[in-house]
Amino acid sequence: MKTSDSIKELSEALNKAQKAMTGAKKDSSNPFFKSKYSDLTAVMEAISGPFADNGLSFIQSPEYIDGMIAVVTRILHVSGEWCEGTVQLPPVKNDAQGYGSAITYGKRYGLQAMAGVPSIDDDGNDAVKAADVAASKQKAVNLTDAIMRNKATIDAIKLAVQAGEGTDEFNKGAEAYYELSDDDKRALWVAPTKGGPFTTVEREVIKSKAWHDAYYGGGSTKE
Repeated sequence: MKTSDSIKELSEALNKAQKAMTGAKKDSSNPFFKSKYSDLTAVMEAISGPFADNGLSFIQSPEYIDGMIAVVTRILHVSGEWCEGTVQLPPVKNDAQGYGSAITYGKRYGLQAMAGVPSIDDDGNDAVKAADVAASKQKAVNLTDAIMRNKATIDAIKLAVQAGEGTDEFNKGAEAYYELSDDDKRALWVAPTKGGPFTTVEREVIKSKAWHDAYYGGGSTKE
């Protein structure tokens, strides 16, 4: 995920908006999997009021990168602050319909992830309990707060992965990661498709032995 230099006002506004959001109703059906899901319209309806009330808006832009459809979702605040994430996926078919479907899918998942909107069933027999919806919303709030608190650490980790094993930047990034609190580690360890700050490649590096050894020094242990 990318952000403006500061996201203080954006984070505060998004926190308030997420507290006011209801879930996006699962009002569309997937006949192949015999399941229901929240379509793009439902997601937009869930965020429109809370976003407008808190000075928030969003823009989305599709791109074509190495055979993949990439949809960038940027959330904007009236202060000029912003954050954005990218969803990449392959088109099912190499034609206009396939590309259009991939773009729509990417827009839905990207917006739902960046805004922190849970999906809820519109069927009384399958309705998600209020506590479950609240827990989903709180998890999104926790992620936003953790990103705001640890922006410098996240940037150091990203720089470390780019620099590679054996560099000073790699060692500093590992140190910054392992000195995060357990709560912040859990809050930040969210898949990139769900708004997490680390890419799949970055997550693999963080789980690697080289990353562990860069901080703990091979077989030694640190308190």
